[in-house]
Amino acid sequence: MTPRIAVNLLWCQPGRVGGSEQYLARQLAGLASTGPLTFDVAVYAPRGYATAHPELATFAVNESRSVGANRAARIVRESTWLERRTRGVAVTHHGGGTVPFRTNGRTLLTVHDVQYLTYPQYFSRARLAYLSYMMPRSLRRADAVAVPSQYVRGTLIDRFGLDASAVHVVVHGIESVDRASLDIVGVQQRHGLMGTRYFIYPAITHPHKNHRFLVDLVAGPWRDTNVHLLFIGGEGRAHAEIVSHIASSGVADRVQFTGHVGSADRDALVAGADALVFPSEYEGFGAPVVEAMALGVPVVASDRASLPGVVGDGGLVLPLDAAMWADVPQCIGNDRDVLVAAGRARAESFSLLASGRDLRGVYEGLLR
Repeated sequence: MTPRIAVNLLWCQPGRVGGSEQYLARQLAGLASTGPLTFDVAVYAPRGYATAHPELATFAVNESRSVGANRAARIVRESTWLERRTRGVAVTHHGGGTVPFRTNGRTLLTVHDVQYLTYPQYFSRARLAYLSYMMPRSLRRADAVAVPSQYVRGTLIDRFGLDASAVHVVVHGIESVDRASLDIVGVQQRHGLMGTRYFIYPAITHPHKNHRFLVDLVAGPWRDTNVHLLFIGGEGRAHAEIVSHIASSGVADRVQFTGHVGSADRDALVAGADALVFPSEYEGFGAPVVEAMALGVPVVASDRASLPGVVGDGGLVLPLDAAMWADVPQCIGNDRDVLVAAGRARAESFSLLASGRDLRGVYEGLLR
């Protein structure tokens, strides 16, 4: 009898959970491209997931009636609706960072990050209490753990005393995008960017994303340059504070928000940027930096958490010190060709196939 693997994505509201959504979808798409499988895979997801991710049509996608917006209800659904439908599976892969109270088969847990350990102040009291209880418990119950970077792997091993042989890096797979196929000019025109030199930052306005750092650069060391900032992504917990800070800094004419945009517009806006700047304080991986490299856009990132290991020698990695970023506009202008070539070479390490092969290896190890 062919063993079955259930993938729990009930937490994954399309367009609402950031890079973790693409991480899981891309590794599953990569898994489908690794060749014939010796096991069956079924995905369990919120309503609307299959429409949002047609690339996963290879696998059976079982949708709940809920869109997954209520976290408490989702937690209950994992231990009831999901548990009933996954009885008899060989492995259940929980992709959202925690293991439900009731689960079936051997357990693979994907942990995207452990930001709550480093920046507890960015979490509500209830969320922090939940993670502080559920994360150690989930890690103890998991037969294997998958993570997106060596940084997260090392943190889990060090902080929770995990067996290193049970913690596996499944690289983030980046979809290949033909730059020539993008309507860069048309998209820029729709957003009023024609003739504008802009640095782009694709990130929800959460506190740890550190948008304020870039605003302060435009108001300070970059004031006499012609650089504008383009912030793309949804509104996070720090959005109102950032908008207020932009106004009080007198740079509202040089900072633009687009809100959430579709993948085609996102890629076109990134491809048309002078650089992608990424001053985040914490990332479990940081997929936008690799996506920009693949599109031939220079990358400048902070030296925090996983970012140095992900960027490698494919871009500029700088401390979060305004003085260290002061010459970035000049560096991008002078060294653009070198940075583009280095970035493209680095991005080749993060393919869908590589991600799928990593995931397949973990699955096969659990099935032995």
